[in-house]
Amino acid sequence: MAEIGGGANGNSHGVTLNIKDGEMNYNTPRSASKSNEDYSSGCFVTLPFMQKLIAEVLGTYFLIFAGCAAVVVNLDKDKVVTLPGISIVWGLVVMVMVYSVGHISGAHFNPAVTIAFATCKRFPWKQVPAYISAQVLGSTLASGTLRLIFNGKHDHFAGTLPTGTDVQSLVVEFIITFYLMFVISGVATDNRAIGELAGLAVGSTVLLNVMFAGPISGASMNPARSLGPAIVASNYRGIWIYMVGPIAGAIAGAWVYNIIRFTDKPLREITKSASFLKSSARNGSN
Repeated sequence: MAEIGGGANGNSHGVTLNIKDGEMNYNTPRSASKSNEDYSSGCFVTLPFMQKLIAEVLGTYFLIFAGCAAVVVNLDKDKVVTLPGISIVWGLVVMVMVYSVGHISGAHFNPAVTIAFATCKRFPWKQVPAYISAQVLGSTLASGTLRLIFNGKHDHFAGTLPTGTDVQSLVVEFIITFYLMFVISGVATDNRAIGELAGLAVGSTVLLNVMFAGPISGASMNPARSLGPAIVASNYRGIWIYMVGPIAGAIAGAWVYNIIRFTDKPLREITKSASFLKSSARNGSN
């Protein structure tokens, strides 16, 4: 759900790695380059794009499997996992999967994140339907796997349901997804941030959100996380909350960070500019 990588993703968030010294440049003949561009523009389903979709399916699968398994085991074994344990599982699995496939697909794992980046022109709109389909597929497969493992009297609904009013849960989902997307935008799309810590920051944010919002709304923050279990269990009560709240919150979080973003220049360029201005001011005063 946090994107580490650049290129076509724009960085789910995208952390761009620029290698200056010792960079290896491979010069492609102009004719070959042109033919490749023509092929890419004419063919939407390319091998690299399919690899990204597979990464999104697998990443979302393991994310939902681990997180929802913690919920199911907690319900089945007399609260043995506890709320802090469930929160830690969600945070750790997000962090692990971001570092595992973030450089391949951007590690969105979340339709709200994908849509939010598309609205900010950091992800191509034409790839949004495929990404969302991959994420929902991964979530549904993970929920189905848990349904097969924990069946009969051990079958527990691993989805999200509001414990209070619908409005209360909607507001909570909006706020925590705003918070999550704001952090993702800061650590994964701003090249002045420490990109290597993106997974840790995003995972920690998920952990914190689940810790306090879990008992209220289930702390979904992810339409696929709620939709997968709902499809498998045919339980769609309050599902609109987990579609509207996270998507609206993610879009707002991404746009607010873009508004306060000072510049796209790397930190070293900003530092050099500031040093130049300071030296000029000193020379002028002398």
